[in-house]
Amino acid sequence: MPVYTYASPLPVSRQRLWEWHASPGAFARLAPPWDPPRIVAQEGDFAHRRVTMEVGPLRMRWVAQHHDAVPGEVFYDRMVSGPFAAWDHEHRFEEGPAASSVLVDRLTVELPGGALGRALGEPVIRRMLDRMFAFRHRRTLEDLVSLGAIAPLRIAVTGATGLVGSHLVPYLQGGGHTVHRLVRRKPASGSTDLPWDPAAGTIDAASLEGVDAVIHLAGENVGARWTAARRAAILESRVAGTALLARTLAGLARKPRVFVSASAVGFYGYDRGDAACDDSSAQGRGYLADVCRAWEAAAEPARTAGIRVVHPRIGVVLSAEGGALAKQLLPARMGAGGPIGTGRQWLSWIAMDDVLAGLVHLVKHDELKGPVNLVSPHPVPQRTFARTLGHVLGRPAVIPLPAFAVRAAFGEMGEEVLLGGQRALPTTLLGSGYPFLRPDLEGALRSELGR
Repeated sequence: MPVYTYASPLPVSRQRLWEWHASPGAFARLAPPWDPPRIVAQEGDFAHRRVTMEVGPLRMRWVAQHHDAVPGEVFYDRMVSGPFAAWDHEHRFEEGPAASSVLVDRLTVELPGGALGRALGEPVIRRMLDRMFAFRHRRTLEDLVSLGAIAPLRIAVTGATGLVGSHLVPYLQGGGHTVHRLVRRKPASGSTDLPWDPAAGTIDAASLEGVDAVIHLAGENVGARWTAARRAAILESRVAGTALLARTLAGLARKPRVFVSASAVGFYGYDRGDAACDDSSAQGRGYLADVCRAWEAAAEPARTAGIRVVHPRIGVVLSAEGGALAKQLLPARMGAGGPIGTGRQWLSWIAMDDVLAGLVHLVKHDELKGPVNLVSPHPVPQRTFARTLGHVLGRPAVIPLPAFAVRAAFGEMGEEVLLGGQRALPTTLLGSGYPFLRPDLEGALRSELGR
């Protein structure tokens, strides 16, 4: 059977490398964003974990079983059932020089269909594995470096099932942090989840005593036509939840060190033209600008109580799994991903990996407070974004989406979000020494799409 081997030196100890892989979030962090598996069930501890998932565009069922783990050194997972005749994956962690380590992935794979299956399938499998393990080893390195060596914290996270939150939770777990997801349902027995209901104004305050940090991401999605009911829900979901958390944290005997309460670059308005907006720029015009102002103001009780409050004003997050990029992939792949309107409107974007590392940076750096733009240092006009995405996908990007069609389909939301924009710059973030992982657009898209 063919054996495929991938090895990378890493600037961390073998024990730290093992701990990262053994963390609850490692499986999610190693899933390629362009084709993530859907977990159906997990059972057992790490050394004997059994995972049932659906993989690939046809969502084939795959059951994998960990076996023969030697803590700190090696573990294996074997395909119990799935699309291959056999699949056994050795994860080995070797000592390197000067407290470094070497990550070795060795896969033994047998394709179905005998000799014909091998002849036809092995080149395809080699390309697939090369692509996947290049991503996995880069992700492992970048997570370990960006998380750094800080003492494990207790961190509460709202919006943990949203686009950013669902990535943030496993990322934090890889850093050894205890993560408490604030959830609206009754927490499962034995979980670290905590109950809250911002609409009802209820939260289990006692469970937040002694939490080191709170990262608040919850809020209604803005990416749909704004009816009167939706406008109310967008505002209420942000203001009510933030106010409830701020009042609760202010009243704790053991307050958190920091309250990271999300905001957005929509604060700067949608019609700033080419004017650059740094973290100190004034509020702009528009519905989203008003929402962001009220959203940030709702955190005032925590600030008054002496808690360090940071408002990451987040730009357009690039993710193949959701948000603006995911919605553009199908038309872009069909060659219909041209400019929206004139294409001259600015797009302040940020790679998902920089959102996660940036949020941890805000938690770690005590000098940061108030608004901090969480965006790439290189915003682009929308037509440049469309052209770059087409280039990465190997498709033309010339068929435009006219402004009148945007207004007809999306109304005010289309005017502000799609036809408007902001040229936001991460002045404070750069000044605090944050090292961007994906500062340029093409590199960010290639990483996210596995291209």
